[in-house]
Amino acid sequence: MKVLLRSHLLPAAAMMAALMFLSAFWLPQGTFQSCNSSWRPCLFLYPPTHKPRDHVAYRRDAVAMGGLVLGDGFLIEECPGQAFQVSRLLFHLSSALGPGSDILLDPYLSGWEELIRFMESLGPLVSLFSYKVQEKIVLLRQIQAEDAENAAYSSLHSMMEAELLRGVVSFDRHAPSGCRTLLRLHRSLRWLQLLLEKLAAGPDADGRLATPGEMCREAYREVLAPHHPWLLRRAAEAAFSAMPQRAVLLRLVCVERQEEAAPVLERLIGAIGEVHSRTHNALQDRGMLDLP
Repeated sequence: MKVLLRSHLLPAAAMMAALMFLSAFWLPQGTFQSCNSSWRPCLFLYPPTHKPRDHVAYRRDAVAMGGLVLGDGFLIEECPGQAFQVSRLLFHLSSALGPGSDILLDPYLSGWEELIRFMESLGPLVSLFSYKVQEKIVLLRQIQAEDAENAAYSSLHSMMEAELLRGVVSFDRHAPSGCRTLLRLHRSLRWLQLLLEKLAAGPDADGRLATPGEMCREAYREVLAPHHPWLLRRAAEAAFSAMPQRAVLLRLVCVERQEEAAPVLERLIGAIGEVHSRTHNALQDRGMLDLP
């Protein structure tokens, strides 16, 4: 009887331990200077220090259409009744494309704040991952505000050069820096890009559509799992098992059927891909892709 009881309780206890371990990653972990009181919550937002600018290939027409008109004339409308809006995300992503291959940090972080709304729409368990992303956004917003006079954190390239010059980036030990924080966001952006690519892919050779849980799990194993400890990976697997149906994801991009989603997802994946590619190249050129 004791053996039977133990066999039922051990898996549940292991999963509870995994979720408790994961919850430690959601707690505020402090910031570089200001958030050092043990009782003080760290999850507060800083206002952007720069206004997002319109990219040449996009124009905002919220008064007339309540959405976004792309350079090719494709209209992405606001989707009523939900927090996440593809039009806002595309606007922020396009505004983040700075001169040359640079990324402007304010619209980049605003894009992430919209992506958090997307993550929170995927269910209560999955939305808990957004707390860790939120914390990274808060950290970057805070060091932006603390360095507002120098404007070193206005763009990706200026942040990297400033932190390398100041010696705050460590290549051999865990040390807080804007570059290290952004690297973690960069990996998560690739996870979301892969998820959207899988959502846009349609049915397989047998006509079967992958479930959101399967898509999230495959993307996670490819991008994020190699950087996470075993217990965190187990907790992630449990969260993906509670993902909503594919129809929920389609409604998030304001469509009802799979075939309607392709034009929207194609443009969204392309915009995320451009931001990710620029960020990846900048990190790679400076040897920062594996910061501890």
